[in-house]
Amino acid sequence: MKTGISSALKTTLKATACAALLASASSAFAQSSVQLYGQVDEWVGAQKFPGSKTSVQVSGGGMSTSYWGLKGSEDLGNGYKAIFALEGFFLAQNGQYGRFTGDTMFSRNAYVGVESPYGTVTAGRLTTPLFVSTILFNPFIDSYEFSPMVWHTYLGLGTFPTYSTDQGVTGDSGWSNAVEYASPNFNGLTATAMYALGNTTQNGAKKWSGQVLYFHGPFAATAVYQYVNFNNSPSDLGSLAASGIPGLKSQSVAQAGVSYDLKYVKFFGQYMYTYDQQTISSWHVNTAQGGASIPVGPGTVMASYAYSRDGGGYDQTRQTAALGYDYPLSKRTDVYAAYMYDHISNMSSGNTYGVGLRAKF
Repeated sequence: MKTGISSALKTTLKATACAALLASASSAFAQSSVQLYGQVDEWVGAQKFPGSKTSVQVSGGGMSTSYWGLKGSEDLGNGYKAIFALEGFFLAQNGQYGRFTGDTMFSRNAYVGVESPYGTVTAGRLTTPLFVSTILFNPFIDSYEFSPMVWHTYLGLGTFPTYSTDQGVTGDSGWSNAVEYASPNFNGLTATAMYALGNTTQNGAKKWSGQVLYFHGPFAATAVYQYVNFNNSPSDLGSLAASGIPGLKSQSVAQAGVSYDLKYVKFFGQYMYTYDQQTISSWHVNTAQGGASIPVGPGTVMASYAYSRDGGGYDQTRQTAALGYDYPLSKRTDVYAAYMYDHISNMSSGNTYGVGLRAKF
């Protein structure tokens, strides 16, 4: 009887050991990880848009838009990985998700893809190459409150009735229904191609973009091109008709940027050419930005100036200048103060000023 029990126990132990070894081998081959991350950014100050009145406010996203995200990967072997990301913006001042009323929950990124030795392919809602180039080559990076270049690029078309202008890039910083290929890094050189479908019966409604980035020591440069075609039906530009810009058929944007870090000062420069085609006419906009970031004590002084000029259309000029200081309290938390002046021809000047706190996790 004892011998029978011992034999059964040995058999059970052997089976358990085999199962443990198989599980260990499987986990070693298919390692996976999931990460939670994000940031909360709030600022207190006042803002006056061109041609408008001053509003005193507690608001979000002074230096960076608040967001949270989940991303993960699974090792598929032979240098391949399955990846995913879900990232959503939120307004910490009132607890709402998104950047504005009506924004989607995962409007920052929502994709699945595969990494390989030959590059990375992703599909879903993706951050555009133009946005990446815009924020990497100006000292205020992705600030929608204090970055002159972000204002000239993304806070133009579609801002009516806040203020009326036909300058700026149409569409969002992220594209839905998109597929992207990103190349491996070749000694600091990378390339990206993105294509987004309209997902409608209008096959002409499409977007595509290509970008080259180069980083080598203190020098960095970018070149990006973006094309958006609406096939005579700009359904996501409904506000343009009310602001006097109806029938926008397509838009082409080319942007170049450079930066050079001398340690005691880092210089930034950008140029952007925007061509808009309407049903019966067209116009173009030239935009340039210059800026610098200077280490002062433990923090950094940031200064930037952007200038845009219409070649037709509303026949406008826009000049925006900003000055700010960012002070790190720790590796993940910083405080900042900034001021921005904004002027569009034939409108009263606008300005934004305030102090804020940003915490990353």
